[in-house]
Amino acid sequence: MMKMDAIHPSSLHDGSTTSRIVWGMPVVLFWGYIAVALYMTGDGIEVAFLAKYVTSLGFSASQAGLLFTVYGATAAVASWLSGVLAEVYGPRRIMAIGTGWWALCHVAFLMLGIGHHNFNLMLFFYGLRGFAYPLFFYAFFFWIVQRTPSHRLASAIGWVWSMFTIGYGIIAAFLPSFTIPAIGFVPTLWLSLIWVLAGGLLACLAIRDIPGENHEKREIKVHTLRSQLVEISRGLTLIIENRDIAIALVTRVICNLSLFGFPAIMPLFYTSAEGGFTMPQWLRIYGVVFLVQPFTNVMWGVIGDRIGWLKQMRWAGFVGCGIATLLFYYLPYMAPGNMWIAIVGALLFAFTITSFVPMGAIFPVLAPHNKGAAVSVQNLGGGLANFIGPALATIFVSGYGTQGVVIVYAILYFFGAVLTCFIHLKQPQGMHAADIISEAKAEEMGEHVTT
Repeated sequence: MMKMDAIHPSSLHDGSTTSRIVWGMPVVLFWGYIAVALYMTGDGIEVAFLAKYVTSLGFSASQAGLLFTVYGATAAVASWLSGVLAEVYGPRRIMAIGTGWWALCHVAFLMLGIGHHNFNLMLFFYGLRGFAYPLFFYAFFFWIVQRTPSHRLASAIGWVWSMFTIGYGIIAAFLPSFTIPAIGFVPTLWLSLIWVLAGGLLACLAIRDIPGENHEKREIKVHTLRSQLVEISRGLTLIIENRDIAIALVTRVICNLSLFGFPAIMPLFYTSAEGGFTMPQWLRIYGVVFLVQPFTNVMWGVIGDRIGWLKQMRWAGFVGCGIATLLFYYLPYMAPGNMWIAIVGALLFAFTITSFVPMGAIFPVLAPHNKGAAVSVQNLGGGLANFIGPALATIFVSGYGTQGVVIVYAILYFFGAVLTCFIHLKQPQGMHAADIISEAKAEEMGEHVTT
């Protein structure tokens, strides 16, 4: 009979596996951080304009939304499993698979789907591509946990999310605003392949890992993929057994609905006669949302530690983001083509959406004896938001238009504010959300099944 035990995260950080830390970053993985920025730039280049381009080919707004919905579903599955795959097969190998998988699916998406104006093939290959980026990103995340001392994880994890935001949010948002007018939509889509391959090759060839990469402790590496999947399935049990975790999961899904849903509908509205913007203008407005996030993430982390995580998320997060979601639509609707007013709406949205930063700390605090499983539930919620946000847009845009979708998002945000009143949380005193998140991530990566 199998016995469930957990190896403490510190067992992953002995003298043979940790790296020298400079400015909070494990030196041995420096090129991996740069690779993440490059890879995620390529992965995110089309996000803000793909819906507009697909409709310009003659497909409906619902079909454009369906692309994002299927992509979100496959990305959610891969996000949940990629850490386990990295542990069993090694992060370098999984990152290489994530790069090759992305490249093959993207080429097929462009040549067989878009090239032949075949929506079924577009949907199939774009959906398959959704499996790729989580394999790359979360495998590197596992590598960080392996090579960073536990007491420095907060900084190391902060660096990788900064690289993610720089690539996926900032460069990928602004770059097409210059390349589309210069070379067009399709060449810009091909350009993303260069960024992804550059990131993948850099990660696989330039990272000179410390000795022992392929010779980890036997008690850690002997576990099979099946036993690891059994372990992470404990998160599903936790949802049933822990009422607060179940409610927190719902709020976790709600908090990013508009962030993931907007790319499916807002390019169509902003570049329409109602919105009054050109595609390059829209891309720059969208880029502002991510440009300020490195600052607002830090700011909200500090504020939440002082005023209370739930209070911040209830008022600044759910109520604030519900209002900002409406304004992101109604401000340009009332002042078409006015860049300054549109940028104000984008800044308000960025300011409120980042107030959900403490969410990652709430889950492990709600389940202190099952922190790894709690983090898995939190990851599941993020993946579901990536799927449900575009799905809601796909369902409602045909009958109610962009305005109807935005109103649905806002109602759900206000409902999320109510749900936070039913979560019983005792926030630890003197502990920062970032530290709790990093420690819980380490425990999630370090939980194993022993016989």
